Amino acid sequence: MAIRVVIVDDQHMIRAGFRALLDAEPDIEVVGEASDGDQVPEVVASTRPDVVLMDVRMPTVDGLTATRELLTRRPDDPSPAPRVIMLTTFDLDEYVYEALRSGASGFLLKHAPPRELPHAVRTVADGNALIDPQVLGRLVEDFVRSRVPLVPRGRTSVLTERETEVLVLLARGLSNTEIAARLVVAEQTVKTHVSRIFAKLGVRDRAQAVIYAYETGLIVPGSGPQ
Repeated sequence: MAIRVVIVDDQHMIRAGFRALLDAEPDIEVVGEASDGDQVPEVVASTRPDVVLMDVRMPTVDGLTATRELLTRRPDDPSPAPRVIMLTTFDLDEYVYEALRSGASGFLLKHAPPRELPHAVRTVADGNALIDPQVLGRLVEDFVRSRVPLVPRGRTSVLTERETEVLVLLARGLSNTEIAARLVVAEQTVKTHVSRIFAKLGVRDRAQAVIYAYETGLIVPGSGPQ
């Protein structure tokens, strides 16, 4: 089945350009558009997208507020929440910090090469975070230094030794394939571990899992792949 996408941006040309790029992909379908954050609930409810491309700055309701409201699920709504990719002009836009905290799965620069857009949609739809490891490291350092923790501390003990090992490697920016090679296990085994880590920690995706790893001291800010 095609990945269903909704585009939210106050600039018509941006929406048209993104739609043209995505509709050219056989496995992606643009099912709706919105020009402001206040339109998001209605559009998402009527189209049930897998991924929402959300502009950060919009005139009435900004992307941060719209994302927070979208990902705050009601008990009577059994449908899965869509993944959200924030659209921004700067790689360290001040809103990106809070966007990740609100549950966004990553962000995409508006001036990124056109080929990056379908890749971003597929990446997020597959449950992965869409953040460059170096940029994520800077974001995490900011969280650790001056923000309220994204998730409660003290949950590390709920993970098994192998799950903790996988989380550390994930936080260092390794892909599932790289983690599998490092641990000499099947990639499917790594995927299973990652799913269990998300469930046990109560995080949505790799971005929040990485932030958790930094906040709990499993990874020291500034450390990269080892």
